[in-house]
Amino acid sequence: MATFSLEHLIREPKTNQTNPPLLIMFHGYGSNEEDLFSFAQELPDELLIISARAPLSLSFGSYAWYTIHFDASSSDKFSDIPEAKEALKRIDNFIDEVIEAYEVDEKNIFLLGFSQGTILSTAYALNHPHKIQHIVALSGYVNQELIQKPIEKESFNDLDFFVSHGSVDQVIPVEWARNTPPFLEKLNIEHEYHEYPVGHGVAPQNFYDLQSWIKKRCTQK
Repeated sequence: MATFSLEHLIREPKTNQTNPPLLIMFHGYGSNEEDLFSFAQELPDELLIISARAPLSLSFGSYAWYTIHFDASSSDKFSDIPEAKEALKRIDNFIDEVIEAYEVDEKNIFLLGFSQGTILSTAYALNHPHKIQHIVALSGYVNQELIQKPIEKESFNDLDFFVSHGSVDQVIPVEWARNTPPFLEKLNIEHEYHEYPVGHGVAPQNFYDLQSWIKKRCTQK
């Protein structure tokens, strides 16, 4: 029986198929693997869905991928960079474990992150553009300190992003998220960007839009 380096929840595909597309969820700071997993039953039946728990325990039922400095006034001081880089190594190891344990479609892998999970998912995809195809980036931003250089020499033809943010987000300012589309454009990465009139959370319309975006990519051949 396979062993995994991160605690996680699993939703098996609801359809009987070989090599299903894979979606891995990474929750935000202070949350746990059950948070985003509440979406799982409403996502496409074809998917194998795994929701990972961050390794750093804050309190009972509350976890983090790395330390956050909430009093920081700019995005470059918000994250503990050494801890975040260590988290990316853990994520890389975990993704390898999942791919080895399950016969998934390695050409149709999604990462879905919220907040801190988005920061890491985005950095991971940009560092491993031939390993991941689709990113759902909710309420986060691109932290360029986590991206290996020189990024300009990479090919991102297989990557696409769904990016969304609350226009009145009180945790991660929407201005930080608005830097994401021009950043992706410079790298010729396909993307959609959406804003919704909410704070640091996922509005119903936001969920319906990401649900539709994922469904289209589950059925692509």
